[in-house]
Amino acid sequence: MGLFVALVEALRVALGMAWETWWALVLGFTLTGVVGEFVSEDAMTSLLGDDDWETIGLATAFGAASSSCSYSATSTARVFVEKGASFTASLAFMFASTDLVIELGLVLWILLGWQFVAADVVGGVIAVVVVAGLVRRYVPDDWIDAAREHALALGDTRCAACNMDADPDAPDTVVTEVDGRPQYFCCGGCERAFVAAAEADTDELPDASASTAGGIGAAATDDASGAGPLVSAEGWKRAGRTAIREWDMLWHDIALGFLIAGALEAFVPQSAWLDLFTVVGSSGPTWVVASVVIATLVGVVTFLCSVGNVPFALVLWNNGIAFGGVLAFIYADLVIPPLVSAYRRYYGTRMAATIFVVLFVASVVAGIVIHYLFGFAGLIPPTGVTNGTAPDWYTLPLNLLFTGVFIAELYVTYGARHLATVALRVPEAGVTALTLTAMAAGFLAGGGRTLSDGAAAASALLDVVATRLRGCRDDLETWTDATRARVRAWD
Repeated sequence: MGLFVALVEALRVALGMAWETWWALVLGFTLTGVVGEFVSEDAMTSLLGDDDWETIGLATAFGAASSSCSYSATSTARVFVEKGASFTASLAFMFASTDLVIELGLVLWILLGWQFVAADVVGGVIAVVVVAGLVRRYVPDDWIDAAREHALALGDTRCAACNMDADPDAPDTVVTEVDGRPQYFCCGGCERAFVAAAEADTDELPDASASTAGGIGAAATDDASGAGPLVSAEGWKRAGRTAIREWDMLWHDIALGFLIAGALEAFVPQSAWLDLFTVVGSSGPTWVVASVVIATLVGVVTFLCSVGNVPFALVLWNNGIAFGGVLAFIYADLVIPPLVSAYRRYYGTRMAATIFVVLFVASVVAGIVIHYLFGFAGLIPPTGVTNGTAPDWYTLPLNLLFTGVFIAELYVTYGARHLATVALRVPEAGVTALTLTAMAAGFLAGGGRTLSDGAAAASALLDVVATRLRGCRDDLETWTDATRARVRAWD
């Protein structure tokens, strides 16, 4: 029963982290949606034409107030480059948009403590300075010009709903035909929101050429500042749609981050982590540098991005990694293989390699500097000690409050009918978890010798779940049709 107990413990740890951070995630994504609606991409681009330090500072501030999705940030940076913004400022925006955003800070505060939030901000600024310095000093202008031409030559395959890049060959891209022309969507969530708004017969859909940094439904305005009317109900609806687009792009990474963290906590003994992080000793400059470099490499191979990294970072901190290594691990989310592949597609192989090296070096340097800076200031907590979990009485009411906000955002994004379809997608993760549990139980029942019992148990379980879901779908569609009929009658 050892394996089963470990599985239960892994799920318990993962669900505990998810419960503690749920309200912070909803709040963070909601704020991202608000900023995305009321600050336009064109207005930002017009301010990012130079690569002086003032412009880089503006780009960093814009990024910190924007999307927390690495993929969205990468795509937005490409749009900036195409429109003539400074390549250096675009990279600064991309970094800040992933690693200096509000939701990341909230989750860091809850799981690790305020010291890590402060270190993330200070270290992020250091990393941006390193990125800007390296690009300005060592990357030739003709390389940047070639990268810009490469991006312009790709053609327009951006998402019709959010203006994010929609690679026709990417598995998540949805391609439909409208009036004989292909219509691209970066993910199923964008397509559903687009269709739901169209069926509602509204004019809230964005012009792809005028999309904002936030994404879905963020309408451009005639005001040069790009600010929309804060009292507009339609503006707040669009902000809600932007928040849900962020969820649709990131929930896989966030959920996977919790599950990986739970599995590592349950299955990997502390001695294994100690062996890894003390390969060159357990103190001194060599240990700090080695710990930061190893953490950055681990960040590259985890394939996680942004907020999804934080639960994993908690496990690393609890098992002996240097303080600066935690930050370097988080910053490494922009050099994971899928994003490096995107850089290659956008800018060519040479510039993709350059971006990888620049961001990797920036992560390492920021991690080392922040370790000694916070150590000198006496702000590094004892190894493995966290001070960030909110009081228990905060968690329940805040989770209830922001669950209501989340449901409202789902409603304005998908509408009643499409919301039913979205609701039926929720059990998919549960079905997968139940299937794996059944497989494990069958494996244990067979004494660890065969998976046949597990396969049989999983098959039987899926038959039951499928039957229940079909019944739920029928009941939900009947209720939705009846509700819509009553609403029409009231009108």
